[in-house]
Amino acid sequence: MQDFQWMLEYGINRFGSLAALEARLPIPATAAQLTAVSDDRYLSLMALRVFRAGLRHSVVDAKWPNFEEVFWGFDPEKVVLMSAEHIERLMQDTRIIRHLGKLKSVPRNAQMLLDVSREHGSFGAFLAQWPEQDIVGLWRYLSKQGYQLGGLSAPRFLRMAGKDTFVLSNDVVAALVAQDIVTKNPTSQRDLSAVQEAFNIWQTQSGRPLCQISMLLALTVNH
Repeated sequence: MQDFQWMLEYGINRFGSLAALEARLPIPATAAQLTAVSDDRYLSLMALRVFRAGLRHSVVDAKWPNFEEVFWGFDPEKVVLMSAEHIERLMQDTRIIRHLGKLKSVPRNAQMLLDVSREHGSFGAFLAQWPEQDIVGLWRYLSKQGYQLGGLSAPRFLRMAGKDTFVLSNDVVAALVAQDIVTKNPTSQRDLSAVQEAFNIWQTQSGRPLCQISMLLALTVNH
């Protein structure tokens, strides 16, 4: 396993200078910024991620104002009351993407979000307090407690929300395999724990957020 300095130098060589590299690196939200976001915005982002999965993002994004309207601004207290009959009626609404499984996910995830908020004060507070040193544990929580948030959906939702996380993109997985951290796409808890441990080591070495380490790691893959 290469150390962080090797990874950083690789990125600098790719972009020509440290300044050019730094300009490309993502910056996660602070705990205060995460906490300040209202629950309805998190539910909207969660739904957006679910609908983007497997579909062209531009198509989903273009229709999103209509989704905001039919789901009452994604107010979780309202959305959670949506009946099966209401969802069936939405299947006839040509303004939105009519995918029954994805539509059903919205009230189900609203319930999860409300449960979390009652325990932690808000969903944003919950995200803010979750330690990045166990970010795969947060993926697992969202996958189990939420709906249609398995696979890459949980980490990509977190990235959209600004919560610091790495994402197991094809390039990141290829780099992890090249460094003998895993032998294939990590899906088992054992492999995910090994990946988390590697990122924790790189974070200790660098003091940088997981999202930046993730991007730098992806840059080490030659195309």
